[in-house]
Amino acid sequence: MTHHNRFAMKTPRILLSGVFGPYGVDDEFGRAKNIMELFHNQVTKGQGLASFRLHHRSFGLYFIAANLDADVTVLDFPSRRRFEKEVKKGYDIIGISFITPNFKKAKEMARVCRESAPGAEIVLGGHGAAIEGVETLIDCDHVVKGEGIRWFRRHLGQNVDAPIVHPTLPASDWQSIYGVPIPGQTNNLLVPGVGCVNGCNFCATSHYFGKTYTPFLGTGKEIFDTCCRIADERGTDNFFVMDENFLKDKDRALALIEEMERHQRYFNFYLFSSAETIANMGIDNIVRLGVIFIWIGFETKNRSGSYEKNVSNDGPALVQQLRNVGVSVLASGILCLEEHTPDNIQEDIDYMVELNADLVQFMLYTPLPVTALYTRLKGKGLIKEDLPFEDWHGQQVLNWRHPAFPGDSAEQWLNRAFKMEYEANLSSVFRMVETAFRGYKTLAAMQNGSPHLYARMTQMATRTQDTRPMLEVLKTNAGPLEQQRAQALQNEITALLGPLSMASRLLAAGAKVAAQFWKWRVKLKGDMRQPRTIYTRYAGRKLAIQPVDASKTATGAPYTMRDAVIVDARDAAACSRL
Repeated sequence: MTHHNRFAMKTPRILLSGVFGPYGVDDEFGRAKNIMELFHNQVTKGQGLASFRLHHRSFGLYFIAANLDADVTVLDFPSRRRFEKEVKKGYDIIGISFITPNFKKAKEMARVCRESAPGAEIVLGGHGAAIEGVETLIDCDHVVKGEGIRWFRRHLGQNVDAPIVHPTLPASDWQSIYGVPIPGQTNNLLVPGVGCVNGCNFCATSHYFGKTYTPFLGTGKEIFDTCCRIADERGTDNFFVMDENFLKDKDRALALIEEMERHQRYFNFYLFSSAETIANMGIDNIVRLGVIFIWIGFETKNRSGSYEKNVSNDGPALVQQLRNVGVSVLASGILCLEEHTPDNIQEDIDYMVELNADLVQFMLYTPLPVTALYTRLKGKGLIKEDLPFEDWHGQQVLNWRHPAFPGDSAEQWLNRAFKMEYEANLSSVFRMVETAFRGYKTLAAMQNGSPHLYARMTQMATRTQDTRPMLEVLKTNAGPLEQQRAQALQNEITALLGPLSMASRLLAAGAKVAAQFWKWRVKLKGDMRQPRTIYTRYAGRKLAIQPVDASKTATGAPYTMRDAVIVDARDAAACSRL
Protein backbone atom coordinates (compact mmCIF):
# COMPACT_ATOMS: atom_id res chain seq x y z
CA MET A 1 0.00 0.00 0.00
CA THR A 2 1.14 3.59 -0.55
CA HIS A 3 1.34 6.40 1.92
CA HIS A 4 -1.42 8.91 2.42
CA ASN A 5 -1.13 11.48 -0.42
CA ARG A 6 0.79 13.93 1.70
CA PHE A 7 3.45 11.34 2.47
CA ALA A 8 3.64 9.56 -0.89
CA MET A 9 7.16 10.83 -1.58
CA LYS A 10 8.59 11.04 1.94
CA THR A 11 8.86 9.17 5.20
CA PRO A 12 6.55 10.97 7.64
CA ARG A 13 8.07 12.48 10.77
CA ILE A 14 5.79 12.00 13.77
CA LEU A 15 5.99 13.22 17.36
CA LEU A 16 3.91 11.37 19.96
CA SER A 17 3.83 12.99 23.38
CA GLY A 18 2.27 12.60 26.78
CA VAL A 19 1.20 15.72 28.64
CA PHE A 20 3.77 18.03 30.18
CA GLY A 21 4.75 18.26 33.84
CA PRO A 22 4.99 19.02 36.61
CA TYR A 23 2.39 16.51 37.78
CA GLY A 24 0.43 16.40 41.01
CA VAL A 25 0.63 20.12 41.74
CA ASP A 26 -2.06 22.75 41.98
CA ASP A 27 -1.51 25.14 39.09
CA GLU A 28 -3.43 26.51 36.12
CA PHE A 29 -3.18 23.16 34.32
CA GLY A 30 -3.62 20.50 37.00
CA ARG A 31 -4.39 19.38 40.53
CA ALA A 32 -2.28 18.06 43.40
CA LYS A 33 -4.62 15.09 43.72
CA ASN A 34 -3.87 13.94 40.17
CA ILE A 35 -0.32 12.66 40.61
CA MET A 36 1.54 10.62 38.01
CA GLU A 37 1.70 7.48 40.20
CA LEU A 38 -0.99 4.84 39.99
CA PHE A 39 -0.39 3.16 43.35
CA HIS A 40 0.45 6.20 45.49
CA ASN A 41 -2.49 8.02 43.93
CA GLN A 42 -5.29 5.54 44.51
CA VAL A 43 -4.11 2.31 46.14
CA THR A 44 -1.55 2.76 48.91
CA LYS A 45 -2.04 6.51 49.34
CA GLY A 46 -3.18 6.06 52.95
CA GLN A 47 -0.06 4.14 53.97
CA GLY A 48 2.28 7.12 54.27
CA LEU A 49 5.96 6.20 54.03
CA ALA A 50 5.03 2.57 53.29
CA SER A 51 3.19 3.56 50.10
CA PHE A 52 4.28 1.92 46.84
CA ARG A 53 6.01 4.46 44.61
CA LEU A 54 6.48 3.88 40.88
CA HIS A 55 6.04 5.59 37.52
CA HIS A 56 4.47 4.00 34.44
CA ARG A 57 5.09 5.23 30.92
CA SER A 58 2.48 6.20 28.31
CA PHE A 59 2.59 2.67 26.91
CA GLY A 60 0.23 3.21 23.98
CA LEU A 61 2.54 5.77 22.37
CA TYR A 62 5.40 3.27 22.17
CA PHE A 63 3.15 0.65 20.59
CA ILE A 64 2.01 3.05 17.90
CA ALA A 65 5.58 4.17 17.24
CA ALA A 66 6.91 0.61 16.92
CA ASN A 67 4.25 -0.31 14.36
CA LEU A 68 4.52 2.45 11.78
CA ASP A 69 6.74 2.79 8.75
CA ALA A 70 7.71 6.30 9.80
CA ASP A 71 10.29 8.28 11.71
CA VAL A 72 8.56 8.49 15.10
CA THR A 73 9.73 10.21 18.27
CA VAL A 74 8.06 9.46 21.61
CA LEU A 75 8.39 12.17 24.26
CA ASP A 76 7.21 10.97 27.64
CA PHE A 77 6.88 13.15 30.76
CA PRO A 78 8.27 16.32 29.12
CA SER A 79 8.41 19.68 30.77
CA ARG A 80 6.41 22.36 28.99
CA ARG A 81 9.64 23.97 27.80
CA ARG A 82 11.00 20.67 26.47
CA PHE A 83 7.79 20.01 24.53
CA GLU A 84 7.87 23.50 23.00
CA LYS A 85 11.47 22.91 21.92
CA GLU A 86 10.67 19.52 20.36
CA VAL A 87 7.66 20.81 18.44
CA LYS A 88 9.88 23.19 16.48
CA LYS A 89 11.88 20.36 14.87
CA GLY A 90 9.65 20.09 11.81
CA TYR A 91 7.28 17.20 12.45
CA ASP A 92 4.51 16.37 9.99
CA ILE A 93 2.18 14.96 12.66
CA ILE A 94 2.07 15.67 16.39
CA GLY A 95 0.04 13.29 18.54
CA ILE A 96 -0.99 14.23 22.07
CA SER A 97 -2.19 11.53 24.47
CA PHE A 98 -4.09 12.56 27.59
CA ILE A 99 -6.70 11.55 30.15
CA THR A 100 -9.71 13.67 31.08
CA PRO A 101 -8.10 15.42 34.12
CA ASN A 102 -5.27 16.58 31.84
CA PHE A 103 -7.61 18.34 29.40
CA LYS A 104 -6.08 21.79 29.98
CA LYS A 105 -2.57 20.50 29.37
CA ALA A 106 -3.60 18.91 26.08
CA LYS A 107 -5.33 22.13 25.03
CA GLU A 108 -2.23 24.18 25.80
CA MET A 109 -0.02 21.72 23.91
CA ALA A 110 -2.27 21.97 20.86
CA ARG A 111 -2.04 25.76 21.05
CA VAL A 112 1.75 25.54 21.15
CA CYS A 113 1.70 23.26 18.10
CA ARG A 114 -0.40 25.66 16.06
CA GLU A 115 1.88 28.53 16.98
CA SER A 116 5.26 26.82 16.58
CA ALA A 117 4.47 24.15 13.95
CA PRO A 118 1.57 25.49 11.85
CA GLY A 119 2.16 22.91 9.12
CA ALA A 120 1.85 19.90 11.41
CA GLU A 121 -1.32 17.86 11.80
CA ILE A 122 -2.49 17.65 15.43
CA VAL A 123 -3.92 14.30 16.55
CA LEU A 124 -5.57 13.79 19.93
CA GLY A 125 -5.72 10.36 21.59
CA GLY A 126 -5.98 8.58 24.90
CA HIS A 127 -9.02 8.44 27.15
CA GLY A 128 -9.31 12.23 27.06
CA ALA A 129 -10.23 11.95 23.39
CA ALA A 130 -13.60 10.56 24.54
CA ILE A 131 -14.66 13.97 25.92
CA GLU A 132 -17.78 15.04 24.11
CA GLY A 133 -17.02 17.61 21.43
CA VAL A 134 -13.29 17.54 22.18
CA GLU A 135 -12.55 18.40 18.56
CA THR A 136 -14.27 21.75 19.10
CA LEU A 137 -12.81 22.35 22.56
CA ILE A 138 -9.20 21.73 21.51
CA ASP A 139 -7.74 22.99 18.23
CA CYS A 140 -6.85 19.78 16.40
CA ASP A 141 -7.08 18.02 13.04
CA HIS A 142 -7.99 14.50 14.12
CA VAL A 143 -9.30 12.67 17.18
CA VAL A 144 -8.48 8.98 17.68
CA LYS A 145 -11.05 7.19 19.81
CA GLY A 146 -10.03 3.61 20.44
CA GLU A 147 -7.04 1.57 19.28
CA GLY A 148 -4.44 3.87 17.68
CA ILE A 149 -2.10 1.59 15.70
CA ARG A 150 -4.60 0.78 12.98
CA TRP A 151 -5.83 4.38 12.87
CA PHE A 152 -2.34 5.70 12.16
CA ARG A 153 -1.62 2.97 9.63
CA ARG A 154 -4.81 3.80 7.80
CA HIS A 155 -4.10 7.53 7.94
CA LEU A 156 -0.63 7.01 6.47
CA GLY A 157 -1.85 4.61 3.80
CA GLN A 158 -0.01 1.66 5.33
CA ASN A 159 -1.14 -1.93 5.78
CA VAL A 160 -3.74 -1.84 8.53
CA ASP A 161 -3.64 -5.60 9.01
CA ALA A 162 0.14 -5.99 9.23
CA PRO A 163 1.31 -8.00 12.27
CA ILE A 164 1.59 -6.08 15.54
CA VAL A 165 5.19 -5.65 16.69
CA HIS A 166 5.42 -5.77 20.49
CA PRO A 167 8.13 -3.33 21.68
CA THR A 168 10.41 -4.15 24.57
CA LEU A 169 9.52 -1.87 27.47
CA PRO A 170 9.81 -1.81 31.26
CA ALA A 171 6.52 -1.80 33.15
CA SER A 172 7.93 0.95 35.38
CA ASP A 173 11.07 3.06 35.37
CA TRP A 174 11.43 3.76 39.06
CA GLN A 175 10.01 2.03 42.12
CA SER A 176 10.55 2.24 45.85
CA ILE A 177 8.92 1.52 49.22
CA TYR A 178 9.82 3.52 52.34
CA GLY A 179 12.17 5.39 50.05
CA VAL A 180 14.06 2.14 49.49
CA PRO A 181 14.77 1.54 45.77
CA ILE A 182 13.67 -1.94 44.71
CA PRO A 183 16.83 -3.69 43.45
CA GLY A 184 17.08 -5.49 40.13
CA GLN A 185 15.25 -5.05 36.87
CA THR A 186 11.72 -3.73 36.90
CA ASN A 187 9.06 -5.98 35.40
CA ASN A 188 8.67 -6.28 31.65
CA LEU A 189 5.54 -4.91 29.99
CA LEU A 190 3.27 -7.30 28.12
CA VAL A 191 0.18 -6.12 26.22
CA PRO A 192 -1.63 -9.15 24.72
CA GLY A 193 -4.59 -6.99 23.66
CA VAL A 194 -6.88 -4.08 24.49
CA GLY A 195 -10.49 -3.81 25.65
CA CYS A 196 -12.86 -5.94 27.72
CA VAL A 197 -16.20 -7.50 26.83
CA ASN A 198 -17.61 -7.29 30.37
CA GLY A 199 -18.64 -3.67 29.82
CA CYS A 200 -19.16 -2.58 33.44
CA ASN A 201 -21.13 0.65 33.28
CA PHE A 202 -18.39 2.81 34.84
CA CYS A 203 -15.41 1.32 32.98
CA ALA A 204 -13.87 3.85 30.61
CA THR A 205 -11.46 1.30 29.13
CA SER A 206 -14.14 -1.21 28.19
CA HIS A 207 -16.35 1.44 26.59
CA TYR A 208 -13.42 3.24 24.93
CA PHE A 209 -12.68 0.09 22.93
CA GLY A 210 -16.35 -0.53 22.16
CA LYS A 211 -16.87 -3.26 24.78
CA THR A 212 -14.87 -5.61 22.54
CA TYR A 213 -11.46 -7.21 22.85
CA THR A 214 -8.78 -6.66 20.21
CA PRO A 215 -5.90 -9.14 20.57
CA PHE A 216 -2.35 -8.14 19.69
CA LEU A 217 -1.09 -11.62 20.56
CA GLY A 218 -3.81 -14.09 19.65
CA THR A 219 -2.32 -17.43 20.70
CA GLY A 220 -0.47 -18.85 23.66
CA LYS A 221 2.54 -19.53 21.45
CA GLU A 222 2.66 -15.91 20.27
CA ILE A 223 2.63 -14.76 23.88
CA PHE A 224 5.31 -17.29 24.86
CA ASP A 225 7.60 -16.34 21.97
CA THR A 226 7.15 -12.64 22.76
CA CYS A 227 7.91 -13.24 26.43
CA CYS A 228 11.08 -15.15 25.57
CA ARG A 229 12.34 -12.32 23.34
CA ILE A 230 11.56 -9.55 25.83
CA ALA A 231 12.85 -11.49 28.86
CA ASP A 232 16.13 -12.22 27.09
CA GLU A 233 16.56 -8.56 26.16
CA ARG A 234 15.73 -7.12 29.58
CA GLY A 235 17.08 -9.86 31.82
CA THR A 236 13.97 -10.68 33.86
CA ASP A 237 11.19 -13.27 33.52
CA ASN A 238 8.59 -11.13 35.33
CA PHE A 239 5.82 -9.49 33.29
CA PHE A 240 3.23 -6.86 34.12
CA VAL A 241 0.34 -7.70 31.79
CA MET A 242 -1.54 -4.62 30.64
CA ASP A 243 -4.76 -6.37 29.60
CA GLU A 244 -8.10 -5.57 31.21
CA ASN A 245 -9.12 -9.21 31.66
CA PHE A 246 -6.33 -11.49 30.50
CA LEU A 247 -7.83 -14.76 31.76
CA LYS A 248 -11.06 -14.17 29.81
CA ASP A 249 -9.50 -16.11 26.93
CA LYS A 250 -8.99 -19.35 28.83
CA ASP A 251 -7.84 -21.35 25.81
CA ARG A 252 -5.06 -18.85 25.09
CA ALA A 253 -3.93 -18.89 28.73
CA LEU A 254 -3.91 -22.72 28.81
CA ALA A 255 -1.90 -22.80 25.58
CA LEU A 256 0.61 -20.42 27.18
CA ILE A 257 0.92 -22.81 30.15
CA GLU A 258 1.58 -25.70 27.77
CA GLU A 259 4.34 -23.74 26.02
CA MET A 260 6.04 -22.82 29.29
CA GLU A 261 5.91 -26.37 30.60
CA ARG A 262 7.02 -27.90 27.30
CA HIS A 263 10.06 -25.64 27.15
CA GLN A 264 10.51 -25.56 30.96
CA ARG A 265 10.66 -21.78 30.94
CA TYR A 266 8.44 -20.46 33.70
CA PHE A 267 7.51 -16.79 33.49
CA ASN A 268 5.75 -14.85 36.26
CA PHE A 269 2.77 -12.60 35.58
CA TYR A 270 1.05 -9.64 37.20
CA LEU A 271 -2.54 -9.60 35.86
CA PHE A 272 -5.87 -7.81 35.77
CA SER A 273 -8.76 -10.30 35.87
CA SER A 274 -12.35 -10.41 37.02
CA ALA A 275 -13.54 -12.84 39.67
CA GLU A 276 -15.58 -15.01 37.31
CA THR A 277 -12.62 -15.55 34.96
CA ILE A 278 -10.43 -16.63 37.88
CA ALA A 279 -13.06 -19.13 38.99
CA ASN A 280 -13.33 -20.43 35.42
CA MET A 281 -9.56 -20.73 35.14
CA GLY A 282 -9.15 -22.58 38.44
CA ILE A 283 -6.57 -22.03 41.16
CA ASP A 284 -4.37 -24.92 39.97
CA ASN A 285 -4.02 -23.32 36.54
CA ILE A 286 -3.35 -19.94 38.15
CA VAL A 287 -0.36 -21.54 39.88
CA ARG A 288 0.80 -23.28 36.70
CA LEU A 289 0.56 -20.03 34.77
CA GLY A 290 2.89 -18.36 37.25
CA VAL A 291 0.52 -15.63 38.37
CA ILE A 292 1.96 -13.77 41.37
CA PHE A 293 -0.36 -10.74 41.39
CA ILE A 294 -3.98 -10.19 40.34
CA TRP A 295 -5.96 -6.93 40.30
CA ILE A 296 -9.63 -7.79 40.85
CA GLY A 297 -12.58 -5.41 40.67
CA PHE A 298 -14.79 -6.43 43.61
CA GLU A 299 -16.46 -2.97 43.46
CA THR A 300 -19.18 -3.53 46.07
CA LYS A 301 -20.62 -6.12 48.44
CA ASN A 302 -24.04 -5.53 46.89
CA ARG A 303 -24.63 -8.09 44.12
CA SER A 304 -27.42 -6.11 42.48
CA GLY A 305 -26.62 -3.69 39.70
CA SER A 306 -24.51 -4.24 36.60
CA TYR A 307 -21.57 -6.24 37.95
CA GLU A 308 -22.38 -9.76 36.84
CA LYS A 309 -18.71 -10.68 37.13
CA ASN A 310 -19.17 -10.85 40.92
CA VAL A 311 -22.66 -12.36 41.22
CA SER A 312 -21.59 -15.82 42.43
CA ASN A 313 -18.28 -14.72 43.91
CA ASP A 314 -17.31 -15.25 47.55
CA GLY A 315 -14.81 -12.40 47.76
CA PRO A 316 -13.06 -13.19 51.06
CA ALA A 317 -12.74 -16.88 50.19
CA LEU A 318 -11.31 -16.11 46.74
CA VAL A 319 -8.75 -13.68 48.14
CA GLN A 320 -7.56 -16.18 50.75
CA GLN A 321 -7.38 -18.99 48.17
CA LEU A 322 -5.16 -16.86 45.99
CA ARG A 323 -2.94 -15.60 48.80
CA ASN A 324 -2.50 -19.15 50.09
CA VAL A 325 -0.84 -20.14 46.80
CA GLY A 326 1.32 -17.01 46.75
CA VAL A 327 -0.80 -14.72 44.57
CA SER A 328 -0.95 -11.16 45.88
CA VAL A 329 -4.37 -9.58 45.37
CA LEU A 330 -5.21 -5.95 44.68
CA ALA A 331 -8.91 -5.58 45.45
CA SER A 332 -10.72 -2.61 43.92
CA GLY A 333 -13.78 -1.00 45.50
CA ILE A 334 -16.08 1.90 44.58
CA LEU A 335 -17.49 4.49 46.97
CA CYS A 336 -20.49 6.79 46.54
CA LEU A 337 -22.40 4.48 44.26
CA GLU A 338 -25.93 5.58 43.43
CA GLU A 339 -27.37 3.35 46.16
CA HIS A 340 -24.89 4.54 48.78
CA THR A 341 -25.95 6.76 51.66
CA PRO A 342 -24.13 7.75 54.85
CA ASP A 343 -26.09 4.95 56.51
CA ASN A 344 -24.96 2.08 54.27
CA ILE A 345 -21.64 3.07 52.67
CA GLN A 346 -19.72 1.78 55.70
CA GLU A 347 -20.91 -1.74 54.86
CA ASP A 348 -18.97 -1.65 51.59
CA ILE A 349 -15.89 -0.18 53.28
CA ASP A 350 -16.03 -2.97 55.88
CA TYR A 351 -16.37 -5.53 53.08
CA MET A 352 -13.23 -4.28 51.34
CA VAL A 353 -11.33 -4.32 54.65
CA GLU A 354 -12.54 -7.84 55.45
CA LEU A 355 -11.27 -9.14 52.11
CA ASN A 356 -7.80 -8.85 53.67
CA ALA A 357 -6.21 -8.41 50.24
CA ASP A 358 -2.57 -7.38 49.85
CA LEU A 359 -3.61 -4.02 48.43
CA VAL A 360 -6.93 -2.18 48.17
CA GLN A 361 -7.97 0.53 45.77
CA PHE A 362 -10.82 2.91 46.63
CA MET A 363 -12.24 5.14 43.91
CA LEU A 364 -15.21 7.47 43.86
CA TYR A 365 -17.98 6.52 41.43
CA THR A 366 -16.92 8.68 38.49
CA PRO A 367 -18.89 8.74 35.22
CA LEU A 368 -16.34 9.47 32.49
CA PRO A 369 -17.23 10.39 28.91
CA VAL A 370 -18.00 7.41 26.66
CA THR A 371 -19.25 5.18 29.50
CA ALA A 372 -22.83 4.00 29.85
CA LEU A 373 -22.87 5.52 33.35
CA TYR A 374 -21.97 8.97 31.97
CA THR A 375 -24.65 8.77 29.30
CA ARG A 376 -27.34 7.80 31.81
CA LEU A 377 -26.42 10.36 34.48
CA LYS A 378 -26.10 13.10 31.90
CA GLY A 379 -29.56 12.21 30.65
CA LYS A 380 -30.81 12.82 34.19
CA GLY A 381 -29.02 16.17 34.34
CA LEU A 382 -26.73 15.01 37.15
CA ILE A 383 -23.29 15.59 35.59
CA LYS A 384 -21.56 18.67 37.02
CA GLU A 385 -20.98 20.45 33.73
CA ASP A 386 -19.35 23.38 35.54
CA LEU A 387 -16.75 21.20 37.31
CA PRO A 388 -13.34 21.59 35.58
CA PHE A 389 -12.05 18.45 33.92
CA GLU A 390 -8.96 18.70 36.15
CA ASP A 391 -11.16 17.49 39.03
CA TRP A 392 -12.51 14.42 37.20
CA HIS A 393 -10.01 11.99 38.73
CA GLY A 394 -12.10 10.15 41.34
CA GLN A 395 -9.93 10.92 44.36
CA GLN A 396 -11.51 14.06 45.83
CA VAL A 397 -14.85 15.30 44.52
CA LEU A 398 -17.74 13.69 42.68
CA ASN A 399 -18.24 14.94 39.13
CA TRP A 400 -21.96 14.31 39.43
CA ARG A 401 -24.62 15.45 41.88
CA HIS A 402 -25.18 12.71 44.46
CA PRO A 403 -27.98 13.76 46.83
CA ALA A 404 -26.46 11.86 49.77
CA PHE A 405 -22.92 13.23 49.48
CA PRO A 406 -22.84 17.03 49.10
CA GLY A 407 -19.77 19.24 49.44
CA ASP A 408 -16.58 17.48 50.51
CA SER A 409 -18.30 14.54 52.20
CA ALA A 410 -17.25 12.11 49.43
CA GLU A 411 -13.57 12.86 50.05
CA GLN A 412 -14.07 12.38 53.79
CA TRP A 413 -15.47 8.90 53.22
CA LEU A 414 -12.65 8.11 50.82
CA ASN A 415 -9.97 9.12 53.31
CA ARG A 416 -11.77 7.20 56.04
CA ALA A 417 -11.77 4.06 53.91
CA PHE A 418 -8.03 4.18 53.17
CA LYS A 419 -7.26 4.84 56.84
CA MET A 420 -9.44 1.99 58.12
CA GLU A 421 -8.03 -0.51 55.65
CA TYR A 422 -4.43 0.33 56.52
CA GLU A 423 -5.00 0.25 60.26
CA ALA A 424 -6.82 -3.09 60.11
CA ASN A 425 -4.50 -4.96 57.72
CA LEU A 426 -1.15 -3.15 58.10
CA SER A 427 1.12 -2.14 55.23
CA SER A 428 0.84 -3.74 51.82
CA VAL A 429 4.55 -4.52 51.74
CA PHE A 430 4.14 -6.65 54.89
CA ARG A 431 1.16 -8.44 53.37
CA MET A 432 3.01 -9.18 50.14
CA VAL A 433 5.97 -10.73 51.96
CA GLU A 434 3.48 -12.80 53.94
CA THR A 435 1.70 -13.90 50.75
CA ALA A 436 4.94 -15.02 49.11
CA PHE A 437 5.82 -17.10 52.17
CA ARG A 438 2.33 -18.59 52.37
CA GLY A 439 2.66 -19.58 48.73
CA TYR A 440 6.00 -21.27 49.38
CA LYS A 441 4.59 -23.27 52.28
CA THR A 442 1.54 -24.36 50.29
CA LEU A 443 3.48 -25.44 47.21
CA ALA A 444 6.11 -27.19 49.31
CA ALA A 445 3.35 -29.26 50.94
CA MET A 446 1.93 -30.10 47.48
CA GLN A 447 5.23 -31.41 46.08
CA ASN A 448 4.59 -34.50 43.96
CA GLY A 449 7.66 -34.64 41.74
CA SER A 450 6.10 -32.37 39.10
CA PRO A 451 8.79 -30.19 37.43
CA HIS A 452 6.44 -27.24 36.99
CA LEU A 453 5.26 -27.36 40.60
CA TYR A 454 8.85 -27.54 41.81
CA ALA A 455 9.74 -24.55 39.63
CA ARG A 456 6.88 -22.49 41.03
CA MET A 457 7.75 -23.47 44.61
CA THR A 458 11.35 -22.38 44.02
CA GLN A 459 10.14 -19.06 42.64
CA MET A 460 8.05 -18.51 45.78
CA ALA A 461 11.07 -19.21 47.95
CA THR A 462 13.11 -16.70 45.94
CA ARG A 463 10.36 -14.08 46.22
CA THR A 464 10.25 -14.59 49.97
CA GLN A 465 14.01 -14.26 50.31
CA ASP A 466 14.14 -11.20 48.03
CA THR A 467 11.42 -9.33 49.93
CA ARG A 468 12.10 -10.32 53.54
CA PRO A 469 14.75 -7.57 54.08
CA MET A 470 11.80 -5.15 54.03
CA LEU A 471 10.63 -6.76 57.28
CA GLU A 472 13.73 -5.29 58.91
CA VAL A 473 12.67 -1.86 57.67
CA LEU A 474 9.19 -2.39 59.12
CA LYS A 475 10.64 -3.46 62.48
CA THR A 476 12.30 -0.05 62.68
CA ASN A 477 9.74 2.26 61.06
CA ALA A 478 6.25 0.76 61.43
CA GLY A 479 3.83 1.01 64.33
CA PRO A 480 4.07 -1.32 67.36
CA LEU A 481 1.61 -3.95 66.07
CA GLU A 482 3.25 -4.17 62.67
CA GLN A 483 6.69 -4.33 64.24
CA GLN A 484 5.57 -7.34 66.28
CA ARG A 485 4.02 -9.08 63.30
CA ALA A 486 7.06 -8.37 61.14
CA GLN A 487 9.32 -9.95 63.75
CA ALA A 488 7.02 -12.97 64.05
CA LEU A 489 6.96 -13.42 60.27
CA GLN A 490 10.74 -13.06 60.09
CA ASN A 491 11.10 -15.77 62.77
CA GLU A 492 8.80 -18.12 60.88
CA ILE A 493 10.67 -17.59 57.59
CA THR A 494 14.00 -18.15 59.32
CA ALA A 495 12.76 -21.42 60.79
CA LEU A 496 11.98 -22.78 57.31
CA LEU A 497 14.40 -21.01 54.98
CA GLY A 498 17.25 -20.18 57.29
CA PRO A 499 18.62 -16.83 58.47
CA LEU A 500 19.21 -13.87 56.21
CA SER A 501 22.29 -14.26 54.05
CA MET A 502 25.14 -11.80 54.45
CA ALA A 503 24.09 -10.08 51.23
CA SER A 504 20.51 -9.77 52.50
CA ARG A 505 21.73 -8.41 55.82
CA LEU A 506 23.73 -5.74 54.05
CA LEU A 507 20.72 -4.99 51.86
CA ALA A 508 18.48 -4.70 54.94
CA ALA A 509 20.98 -2.38 56.64
CA GLY A 510 21.15 -0.19 53.57
CA ALA A 511 17.34 -0.20 53.28
CA LYS A 512 17.00 1.05 56.86
CA VAL A 513 19.37 3.91 56.12
CA ALA A 514 17.46 4.75 52.93
CA ALA A 515 14.18 4.71 54.87
CA GLN A 516 15.52 7.20 57.39
CA PHE A 517 16.77 9.45 54.62
CA TRP A 518 13.37 9.29 52.90
CA LYS A 519 11.58 10.09 56.16
CA TRP A 520 13.62 13.31 56.55
CA ARG A 521 13.24 14.14 52.88
CA VAL A 522 9.44 13.91 53.17
CA LYS A 523 9.47 16.15 56.27
CA LEU A 524 11.60 18.80 54.59
CA LYS A 525 10.43 18.69 50.96
CA GLY A 526 7.29 16.57 50.81
CA ASP A 527 6.94 13.22 49.09
CA MET A 528 6.39 14.33 45.49
CA ARG A 529 8.57 12.58 42.90
CA GLN A 530 8.38 13.81 39.33
CA PRO A 531 9.06 11.23 36.57
CA ARG A 532 12.09 11.75 34.40
CA THR A 533 11.68 12.87 30.81
CA ILE A 534 12.14 9.98 28.37
CA TYR A 535 12.96 10.54 24.69
CA THR A 536 12.73 7.56 22.32
CA ARG A 537 13.16 7.47 18.56
CA TYR A 538 11.75 4.75 16.32
CA ALA A 539 13.35 4.98 12.89
CA GLY A 540 10.70 3.19 10.86
CA ARG A 541 10.07 -0.46 10.06
CA LYS A 542 11.84 -0.18 6.70
CA LEU A 543 15.02 0.61 8.64
CA ALA A 544 14.40 -1.45 11.76
CA ILE A 545 11.57 -3.25 13.48
CA GLN A 546 12.98 -2.13 16.81
CA PRO A 547 13.42 1.35 18.30
CA VAL A 548 16.88 2.80 17.87
CA ASP A 549 19.15 5.51 19.13
CA ALA A 550 19.19 8.22 16.48
CA SER A 551 22.91 8.89 16.93
CA LYS A 552 23.80 5.27 16.18
CA THR A 553 21.68 4.89 13.05
CA ALA A 554 23.25 8.04 11.66
CA THR A 555 26.66 6.34 11.71
CA GLY A 556 25.45 2.88 10.81
CA ALA A 557 26.61 1.46 14.14
CA PRO A 558 24.90 -1.66 15.52
CA TYR A 559 22.06 -1.19 17.94
CA THR A 560 19.90 -3.12 20.38
CA MET A 561 16.59 -2.51 22.13
CA ARG A 562 18.53 -0.99 25.02
CA ASP A 563 19.58 1.89 22.75
CA ALA A 564 16.02 3.20 22.53
CA VAL A 565 15.76 5.19 25.74
CA ILE A 566 17.52 8.54 25.95
CA VAL A 567 17.02 10.55 29.11
CA ASP A 568 17.41 14.31 28.97
CA ALA A 569 19.22 14.77 32.28
CA ARG A 570 18.75 18.52 32.36
CA ASP A 571 15.00 18.19 31.91
CA ALA A 572 14.78 15.41 34.50
CA ALA A 573 16.66 17.55 36.99
CA ALA A 574 14.35 20.47 36.36
CA CYS A 575 11.32 18.27 37.01
CA SER A 576 12.79 16.85 40.21
CA ARG A 577 13.16 20.34 41.64
CA LEU A 578 9.48 21.15 41.20
